Amino acid sequence: MANAAGRKGIFMDAAFITAGAAVYATAVTALTAPNNIAPGGVTGLCTMLNFLLGTPIGLMSFLINIPIVVWAVLEIGYKLVVRTVAAVVLSSLFIDIFTGFMPVYRGNPILVAVFSGVCEGLGLSLTFIRGATTGGTDMVARLLERRMPHMSMGKLMLALDGVIVAASAVVFGSIENAMYACISIFVCTSIIDAILYGTDAGTGKLFYVMSPKVREMGRRIIEEMDRTVTYLGSHGGYSNEPGETMLCVVRRFEVYQIQAIIREEDKNAFVIVGDAGQITGEGFKPMHPDDKSLKELLGEIKKK
Repeated sequence: MANAAGRKGIFMDAAFITAGAAVYATAVTALTAPNNIAPGGVTGLCTMLNFLLGTPIGLMSFLINIPIVVWAVLEIGYKLVVRTVAAVVLSSLFIDIFTGFMPVYRGNPILVAVFSGVCEGLGLSLTFIRGATTGGTDMVARLLERRMPHMSMGKLMLALDGVIVAASAVVFGSIENAMYACISIFVCTSIIDAILYGTDAGTGKLFYVMSPKVREMGRRIIEEMDRTVTYLGSHGGYSNEPGETMLCVVRRFEVYQIQAIIREEDKNAFVIVGDAGQITGEGFKPMHPDDKSLKELLGEIKKK
């Protein structure tokens, strides 16, 4: 049974990551690259290199991602980047393969920006669902976040992509193309949020796990998912024996990962999964928004 579940998991990983890479490559080869739109990320950088030097986008994306993956292995561990390596290889390969025969659309640039964002968002979501990334700026942002915990991953990704989009305005000699890239990024992130997080980034899933191996599960969740857990003292009503219950809250796209860890550690664990309608705190919505009212700002100025 365990082997069958493992094979099913590997098959699902391969199916989702392959489909995600194909959809993402379609967006690049049919929409963004032919229209000189570089919507951030390593792919955006490679699109500019293709425009300037004629280098293959997929090959350059693969080469640039090599040091990023090595960095990730050193910082995080090889087990956590295996799926990412597969996603990087497949997306890079599909981009160069599709370039030879994929029909190209060079019509309304607004349509290009919107539909490229939709395709990229869908492709990345399929990849993220299985716990992988496409390398690039999202992986760099995650690695930088470990060194600069005061900066959120979202802000780091925005900064990295912002530099690439700004550079594209110079490379392509068109501010409008950079604006279209911003539209594509906005649509892409909106699609990802809708698929993976739901309509609210402060929602997720709440896990209660009862098992003799909750400590092992918790250790893996902390190390592999960068999430924290809480151990609650409990007492079995039927067994009349003391034990521990693990409490953990995750985003919707992380449900698969935590379920896999629980199954691998104890297939007989008693698990309760519920919706968390609002989650505030580190890793989710901030307890206090960054925006401040005019009254608060004036109060701070007076204190200074």
